[in-house]
Amino acid sequence: MSEKPLVIDVVDNGGQWTHREWRMLRYLKVDTKIIENTTPVSEMRELDGLILSGGAARVGLTGELGNCAAFLDLEIPILGICAGHQFMARHYGGDARESPEPEFGAMEINLVQGGGKIFAGTEPTQTVWESHNDEVHEVPEGFFVTASSPSCKVQGMENDAGNRFGLQFHPEVNDSEFGKEMFENFVRVCRKIKENLQK
Repeated sequence: MSEKPLVIDVVDNGGQWTHREWRMLRYLKVDTKIIENTTPVSEMRELDGLILSGGAARVGLTGELGNCAAFLDLEIPILGICAGHQFMARHYGGDARESPEPEFGAMEINLVQGGGKIFAGTEPTQTVWESHNDEVHEVPEGFFVTASSPSCKVQGMENDAGNRFGLQFHPEVNDSEFGKEMFENFVRVCRKIKENLQK
C-alpha cells in the first residue's frame, strides 16, 4: 500500500511566483493547493505543513497578510518566503525594514551555522534569486540566522524548535541553485514531525 501523501498548502499573499511554490510541491508528490490569505483557520483542511508566499511590496512590513498571524499559531511546520519571511520575523518579535540595498536578480549567499534544516545537503556558497525592497534585520528570540549575504544579514532563519523557517529569496524560481533541495528538505521536516506525532 502506497504511503499517503503529505498535505502542505500554499498561502497566496499576492506574490508573483506563488504558483511556482505550488508546482514544486506537486512535483514532490505533495497533496497541495493554493489558499487565499483571508481563509479562516476553521475552513482549512488538516495540514502537515504550510508555506507563506511572497507578496506585493511592503506587505511584510505593514502586516497586511490576511490571517497569516492566525496561521502562525498552527502547530505544524511553516516556511515563510520573502514577505512571508518578513511577516514571520515581526510576528515572533523580530523586525524587518526597508533594505539599505534592495536586491533583484541572482545573488550569492553564504550559509551560517551549517544552514539549518532547510539548507541541508546544499553548498556553503550558492546562487539564489532575489526580489525584495524590504528585509529582516533582527531575528526573533529563539531563532537563528541560517544564511547571509554582504547586503542582507538574514537571508534565512530557523527557530530552535526546528518548525519555523524563513527565506528572504525565492527558492521556487529556477535561478535559485538549490531551490528544489530546499523544498525537499521542508517536506522532509513535515514528514518527520508528522511521524513523531503519530508515535
